[in-house]
Amino acid sequence: MYRLAFIGFGVVGQGLAEILYKKKDELKEKYGFEYSVVAVSDFNKGSAYKKGGLDLSKLLELAANNKISEYPGAETGWDALKTIKDSDADIVIEVTYTNIETGEPAYSHFQAALKEGKHLVTTNKGPPALFYRELVELAVSKGVQFLFEGTVLSGTPALNLSQMCLAGNNVKEIRGILNGTTNFILTNMEMGKSYEETLKEAQKLGYAEAKPDADVEGWDALAKVMILAKSVMGADISVKDVDRTGITGITLEDIEKAKGEGKRWKLIGTVTRVGGGVRASVKPEKVALTDPLAAVGGATNALSFVTDLLGEVTIVGPGAGMVETGFSLRIDLLTVHRMS
Repeated sequence: MYRLAFIGFGVVGQGLAEILYKKKDELKEKYGFEYSVVAVSDFNKGSAYKKGGLDLSKLLELAANNKISEYPGAETGWDALKTIKDSDADIVIEVTYTNIETGEPAYSHFQAALKEGKHLVTTNKGPPALFYRELVELAVSKGVQFLFEGTVLSGTPALNLSQMCLAGNNVKEIRGILNGTTNFILTNMEMGKSYEETLKEAQKLGYAEAKPDADVEGWDALAKVMILAKSVMGADISVKDVDRTGITGITLEDIEKAKGEGKRWKLIGTVTRVGGGVRASVKPEKVALTDPLAAVGGATNALSFVTDLLGEVTIVGPGAGMVETGFSLRIDLLTVHRMS
């Protein structure tokens, strides 16, 4: 029986909680995975710890009203670090917000969990992008798993594909559409809508934040490129090593010109082996219609791995969403179970 602690309980955390609740019997019968959620700590919604386990349906009900601290019979008032250190959880699920500048506060959460000898699964891009090697070495030294499938393509298993299914290949290049918001905007601009109009639509649908810089200026894709460079290619790169340009400069005239050339604009993240290192970039590119990435429209993501033995392998799927991202955490929980 695994004891789980959620650090952060927003859209992604609740997405996983709903999956765990609905699939509890299936997880036990099909995979032998049994769990108890013993703790939740969320900066806005409150916290609850109960050694015997929390009822997920009650927890989700309270979370909807930002009242987790009103969970009956639970210890409350615990911040994230106290929850990690003092709860009896053996798996920490870290789903707080991403900070690509410092990695905090998630970086401190990651360190605390691993130092306590607790498995860590996450969708938080900041720490893996900035401190990958250090965190992996810490996890290894403590004999625990550090897993982050959902940091690149949400529930679409890009990292598992590269590390398991493509094991034994030399990955020479990785390139893909790593941000659904920008792909949605560029797809709609091809239909004649302006950037401003399409951005407003993306915000209305929940694809883009009110302040969309992380998406449209390429910061979100940059973090994912760094994670791929470090985890798949073993590179040691920093934010300043990634050549980054967003899509805000793309006009309808640029879109039409590309159409005339038999191409379409995509924000492409690329990592290429060069000598003993890598070259990494995030920038708008005119992609030929024969390219597998050209056919990927809307908020969908895609990633192509160029390998020495298998050639080019492309995976396409959702890059965001409550259930989709929650599913990536379920992948990691089952991996912990298989490896234990």
